[in-house]
Amino acid sequence: MTKAEIEAVLQAAFSRCDAVNYPLNEQQKQILLGLVVELERLQRQSNNGDDHSEENPLDELTAEQRSLLLEFVQEQEQQNHPWKIKLLNDWLHNRNSASMQFIRELYGPQWLNRVQPRHVAAYAELDNRETLKVKVGDRIEVCNSLWEWVQEAGPCAPEWFPCTVIGIAEKDDNGQAYTSCLIRFDSGMEYEIQGIYRWNRYNWRWPST
Repeated sequence: MTKAEIEAVLQAAFSRCDAVNYPLNEQQKQILLGLVVELERLQRQSNNGDDHSEENPLDELTAEQRSLLLEFVQEQEQQNHPWKIKLLNDWLHNRNSASMQFIRELYGPQWLNRVQPRHVAAYAELDNRETLKVKVGDRIEVCNSLWEWVQEAGPCAPEWFPCTVIGIAEKDDNGQAYTSCLIRFDSGMEYEIQGIYRWNRYNWRWPST
């Protein structure tokens, strides 16, 4: 979760408190906003190789806990609800998170902040389920096999390029529905990935860092 996403959730929480005539004072707001700074620091540590950045935090869960988490993520994604924000909102409002309560009680926000889309996707693929859906604004990596012939040991080897999702469209081809994704490379060039969850699923991935 990015700093901007966390700040947006907190600002929404502040507004809700104001709406029900229970406004937070400035000291309370600063305490909560301080969480943003701490989470951002932990994220930087993770990206720099600290805090076991190469490990998958989901490895620390039991098989049952991972299954519950994947089901929760899939359910929230199907409703277009960012799953991390849902949990953070529960924690800010001291609401019970039902099947996900164990994350708050046993692991906490530091563990949650370590979980990135690639970590969830790694286990989701083992279960043959597409848990996470790409959204406009997401960063992904795409393989050059999308537009050219590549071979693992050939003269044109697979390469991965970072890009940003700028559009999602549901399309139909003679009754066969598929999802098309428009991406923009850092160079400014754009490309359309058709069948992003079907025939082109293995030509893109969540960022490795």
